[in-house]
Amino acid sequence: MLDVLATIVDGLRNAALMAYEVWWALVLGFLVSAMVQAWVPRERIEASMAGRGPRPVALATALGAASSSCSYAAIAIAKSLFQKGASAASALAFQFASTNLVWELGLVLWILLGWQFALAEFVGGLVMIALMAIALRAFVSPRLEARAREHAQAADTGHQHHSAGSRMPFRERVRSAAAWSDVAHNFRGDWQMLWKEIGVGFLLAGFVGLLPMDTFNTLFVTDAPPVVQTLQNVVVGPLIAVLSFVCSIGNVPLAAVLWSGGISFAGVMAFIFADLIVLPIVAIYRKYYGTAFALRISALMLLTMIVAALAVDGLFSVVGLVPTERPTADDVFGEVTLNYKLVLNVLALGVFAALIALTRRRGATDPVCGMTVDRAKAVTLEEDGHTLYFCSEHCRHAYAAGEREPAHAH
Repeated sequence: MLDVLATIVDGLRNAALMAYEVWWALVLGFLVSAMVQAWVPRERIEASMAGRGPRPVALATALGAASSSCSYAAIAIAKSLFQKGASAASALAFQFASTNLVWELGLVLWILLGWQFALAEFVGGLVMIALMAIALRAFVSPRLEARAREHAQAADTGHQHHSAGSRMPFRERVRSAAAWSDVAHNFRGDWQMLWKEIGVGFLLAGFVGLLPMDTFNTLFVTDAPPVVQTLQNVVVGPLIAVLSFVCSIGNVPLAAVLWSGGISFAGVMAFIFADLIVLPIVAIYRKYYGTAFALRISALMLLTMIVAALAVDGLFSVVGLVPTERPTADDVFGEVTLNYKLVLNVLALGVFAALIALTRRRGATDPVCGMTVDRAKAVTLEEDGHTLYFCSEHCRHAYAAGEREPAHAH
């Protein structure tokens, strides 16, 4: 019993130390993402991405890179864009960019794995988007895409944030409490959607870091010729990611442990790329687009992730950028000392507390979907002398009809 308790304490300690290493980067990245979501007009984005061709795909890539890193938020926004006329290629490009090209992910990768992995993530993200755009028609016919769009329109939930900041000049935004309230609510919403994935990622990494090296040798080939190791690792990596149920930034802590355990560079990258095909997200694809479309785009994504990981590994090998030194467990999990990380983490904690406090002061919880909304811009309903606040007309109607939905369905 004492050994079991000691193991639990060691795993939790590892998880906490790894979270400490990247806390400031997470808060900074989520803040920038929340500002973009709050202050860039959604209608302008949707209008710009309508139609086909390379321009909408390129625009979707740029907008995805500036948006939230949450995989669940990315697929919800992509579904909205797809409903309003964006092509399947543009919607998928937005998803890839939103989960592979966002800078908070790059920061966390740099801190835990090194700058080579951060660079590989961005290069690989662009390669995946290009491969997806080229190969899409081999997986999805125009007729199937049209059926999927009809299915997505029928599955519309109606949830939305009402943003005031996107209609203000920039100088007015930075001085407006209402505009910062929009930022705070998007910031809080992203954390509400991602905290479980991030937390599970750190916990998995913390406890996996306690496993002996033989465990990794069982799952991943580590003592074979480089070509055999790379090919095996690049296939197994995404399968482990799919079964771990961890997505987005939550994958990175476990990736750091896998790299420390001897997995190939390509295998680690394939593992990180696979955040958009974990089983809960595939189930959401099925709900949004129908079974046939969901299975085909999942297969397309898996193929592009494997090929992109191999391409990045080959390119980085040619130019000598594949890291040769692997961190020890102490390097991965770090320690708390008086240095710049402590200062940045304290500042990040202050920013986090201030934004959450702003949502508490100006916000209310939608009783149907669980979203936190700004009372000044929410849809309201008077009931028994009390005012109820909703994110949308959809939720107000659902409440009136006695319906309830899982929190964060948006």
